Amino acid sequence: MNRSKLVAIITGVISITLAIAYLIIVQLLDFRGREMIPAPTSILPFLW
Repeated sequence: MNRSKLVAIITGVISITLAIAYLIIVQLLDFRGREMIPAPTSILPFLW
């Protein structure tokens, strides 16, 4: 197996691992059950 194929396989494995880890983290954060509430805008100063 030449070097370019090996680099491509290693890069693919790293990419898939990062994608799966990201999906797991998103699912764990979603299972917390908290509703996503936007930040209050009434306290922000107006810059105009």
